[in-house]
Amino acid sequence: MQEPVIRPARPDEYDAVATVWMESWVSTGLDQPSDVLLSNLRARVPREIANGWTLFVADDRGTVAAMLAVHLPHLYLDQLFVAPGHQGRSLGRQLLAFTRQLLPDEIWLRCVRENAKAWSWYEREGFVFEKAALEPATGRMMKYYRWKKEGNNR
Repeated sequence: MQEPVIRPARPDEYDAVATVWMESWVSTGLDQPSDVLLSNLRARVPREIANGWTLFVADDRGTVAAMLAVHLPHLYLDQLFVAPGHQGRSLGRQLLAFTRQLLPDEIWLRCVRENAKAWSWYEREGFVFEKAALEPATGRMMKYYRWKKEGNNR
């Protein structure tokens, strides 16, 4: 079976990216699917790109199987979401390895505190909890993590 290809997202895929984002987010049990949520994510994708995101997709033979958004200047992994039908196939691990190629020395990220599946996975992948803080835009408590390459003490 051919592995999905990680590549830059094209503008004509932004709706598919938003759909994967919503479906994966909803699969955490922290929200319900809705037209409002999907509309908000569709509007957010180009806005975040304008604000510095570099957006990638995992392309599984023409289907967007996952999305990855990084903010390279801030060493920040902003979003990593795998479509529910592609979860459990190590695609998240592949996207994280790809992120480590882009940001080889240090990566920051945050997760919603209630999303234990995500933050416990990042901890298993070597990320260290740094702090918790309230996200004013969403009202959710976030857990902030950092990964540093071994021997990189800068």
